[in-house]
Amino acid sequence: MSDIPEADAEQAAEDLGAAWQPLADAQAAVLAALAIGRRTARLASALAAFADAIRSFHHTVDAVIGDFAHREVARLYEEAARAATAGIGRTFEWTPTHQDTLRALTADTYSDLLRRAQETVRTSGAFYRAARAAARHDLPLLNVDPGGTRAAAQALADRLAATYRLDRVIYRTGTRMPVQAWAEAALRTRAAVATNTGTLAVAREYGITHVEVFDGYDCGWTSHPDPDKATRTLRTVEDAAEWPISHPRCTRAFGLRPDEEDRGTGEL
Repeated sequence: MSDIPEADAEQAAEDLGAAWQPLADAQAAVLAALAIGRRTARLASALAAFADAIRSFHHTVDAVIGDFAHREVARLYEEAARAATAGIGRTFEWTPTHQDTLRALTADTYSDLLRRAQETVRTSGAFYRAARAAARHDLPLLNVDPGGTRAAAQALADRLAATYRLDRVIYRTGTRMPVQAWAEAALRTRAAVATNTGTLAVAREYGITHVEVFDGYDCGWTSHPDPDKATRTLRTVEDAAEWPISHPRCTRAFGLRPDEEDRGTGEL
């Protein structure tokens, strides 16, 4: 993959990380106010600011992801499709098939990236409700024992912070990844998929059934440790569409091989 797509993905990842930070800062302000051990104007203000931060976060992240999905994905797709078409001596045109393919790719990119942000919105909402409940019910109970109020309040804030982490993206497996690391991996992945989809769309358009794979020397076909090594092999277009990459930050690319129509999968 070229340096330009990586640079675009890195910039979008930085923008996403920047969108997460105000939300994390607003949460920290709520936790600090709770740790005082009593209901105060500072706590009420922090809760109100956190609610505003959730709304701002959703709007900002939606804008960043939408821009990447609709602008960068389209650009990467078109660049790859034009290069692939020129490579076989043809001229690229935005046919209805290309338009439909890009439309589906854009929608898939947008929904995939936004799904993680929506998880953060849900976690933020749960934290807000838990913090309000703590302010209304837990803090008054702590004041029954003034000597232990501050320590108990800090323990309460620590429990909420551990339960509702907003500086991590949570996967279905329960794995928690730092936001910036997730954003960089996710956006580079989507950039690579957009590029390879453009190449494969041209293959389908001209009835080319096989592509040559360019990848890291040790990279496997379905995952990095897969013993079926990918680079310098021929794969069917349909197999390539199923595995446009094998892992985050994958450098896989495809070259059209119209001269290999009768050859099956194998090393060149």
